[in-house]
Amino acid sequence: MKKTLFAAFALGAMAFISPAMAQQSVNYQVSFENAAHHEASVTATFKGVQAPVLEVRMARSSPGRYALHEFAKNVYNVQVTDGQGRPLTPNRPNLHQWNVAGHDGTVTVKYTLFADHPDGTYAGVSPTHAHLNAPATFMYANGMEQAPVQITFRPPAGQNWTPATQLKPETAPFTFSAPHFQYLMDSPIELANLQWREWTVQDKGRSQKIRIGMHHGGTAQELDEYTQKAKRIVQEAQAVFGELPTFDFGEYTFIACYLPGTPGDGMEHRNSTVITSSRPLKNGMNSNLGTLSHEFFHAWNVERIRPQSLEPFNFADANMSGELWLAEGFTSYYGTLLMARAGVTSQPDYLKSAGYPILAVSVSPGKDYFSPVEMSMQAPFVDASRSVDPTNRTNTYISYYTYGNAIAIGLDFTLRTKFKNLSLDDYMRLLWQRHGKPEKPYTLPDLEKALADLTKDPGFAQDFFKRHIYGKEMIPYAALANQMGLALQSSKNAVLGWEGLRFQNDQATIAQGTFVNSPLYKAGLDRDDALLTMNGQKLTSQKTLDSLLTHHKPGDQMQLEVLQQGTKKTVPLTLAQDPDLKLVPLEKASKTEKARREAWLSGKSK
Repeated sequence: MKKTLFAAFALGAMAFISPAMAQQSVNYQVSFENAAHHEASVTATFKGVQAPVLEVRMARSSPGRYALHEFAKNVYNVQVTDGQGRPLTPNRPNLHQWNVAGHDGTVTVKYTLFADHPDGTYAGVSPTHAHLNAPATFMYANGMEQAPVQITFRPPAGQNWTPATQLKPETAPFTFSAPHFQYLMDSPIELANLQWREWTVQDKGRSQKIRIGMHHGGTAQELDEYTQKAKRIVQEAQAVFGELPTFDFGEYTFIACYLPGTPGDGMEHRNSTVITSSRPLKNGMNSNLGTLSHEFFHAWNVERIRPQSLEPFNFADANMSGELWLAEGFTSYYGTLLMARAGVTSQPDYLKSAGYPILAVSVSPGKDYFSPVEMSMQAPFVDASRSVDPTNRTNTYISYYTYGNAIAIGLDFTLRTKFKNLSLDDYMRLLWQRHGKPEKPYTLPDLEKALADLTKDPGFAQDFFKRHIYGKEMIPYAALANQMGLALQSSKNAVLGWEGLRFQNDQATIAQGTFVNSPLYKAGLDRDDALLTMNGQKLTSQKTLDSLLTHHKPGDQMQLEVLQQGTKKTVPLTLAQDPDLKLVPLEKASKTEKARREAWLSGKSK
């Protein structure tokens, strides 16, 4: 999920640069002669170069993806010339950098980009579209970060492509500009035969345009339905904060690609978001809109309400933040809640899923290892990060999306029950006024102070952060749910554990590392061990296992025949209670509790 660099987006930032730097400019030309084989041809021209040696780089990371992605691996055929077209030979001090000496103040770098992963982080080029994430596409030059940027795209002949981007359109066709490097790096581009919808939102005396540029194989009627639902989601997000952000150039663009084989992703940007999925609107409408809802909420939370720990974003290294439980987790909470408030999903369906984050945190041993702050710091290891050696994250990690989601619902319920007429909406609105609207990055103490000021109870805020943000203590969800006119119901069924099983060849293979609090772990079993029989009966399918378990209760001891590293043996296992949790309405709730529940689900004041 994409995070932009807050401070760099003031469009007047160039007012204070030196006269020499004012002569600098960066120009890109991008064409797609070999789109059938996923190649783009890029020419980058850097003018007004002041340094004797120009350091040209490919980014190693992309804002919103905290791990390293080494975009230089997809760059080749690099050719460098000066302003007169004379060849220059760059020096390679590392895998990501080309040092150019002997230039005449102008350096042109031509290269081929291989692009075959059209999601929010990487790039994808094919005969049907060009999907370009800027850090994965464009070389940049150290020392020229404030230079204005212009890009011209040359679509393949015969293609009816239109561009979707938050870059500023210029007069020439397919030509766009950015005020500087940071805005460029935050601006994805989709060139395709797009279907367009747009509407205008009146907000505090100003008009702003919301646009949808969609690349899909569905019908116009499906896109119309999608647009109408998106409008309602936008309205509900706006209602939380009391206003829309002021979008640069007066527009916000949803850039959507829903085609077969497209990786699923969502990546927010300052004035746009990329939403990708292989699910067509015909059977994936609400799932795709769920991503839209999450990403649009980021226009406030993270794009403008932004942690200081991500300032400035480092394109040459991984980026760590201790605030992702709020930046991503609270956004996940609102992403699904706003779908219910907008009537895109029903309240019963929302409640079925709302308990999942609580379940995940309750079951996961990870909460004993890292606090939400520490868990957020794990992002560079897990956020689309790739490595070949197994880890023990089954036991040591909880996604900051999930952990933060659980904290959000716990804090929302706490505010609604402990403090009259307060809610998490009020907290987010206060953070918007203090940090988002003035674009003043926050720290963890800032978040605690905002909670103290909102509740007029510094002791409560300090205690909440000590226990649940810096600490590892669980929020008392069941008691809070009761005060909201809800019950946090658990299952009474017996289970072997909470790990995923893969059924094949009349056996069940443990598909992941086992949890330390799971019966399978306690039985000495782990990833890739095969379960052959339970009490002598073959485990041929999940249906077979479920049928066998219906005849038993938690606490019953079973005999499992297993295959572990090529050796058959029998191990005892004690069945556990299924930890599944669901939020369900309490019909016997008091009038006050029902009013709280309705206010929460509707977004209306109680």
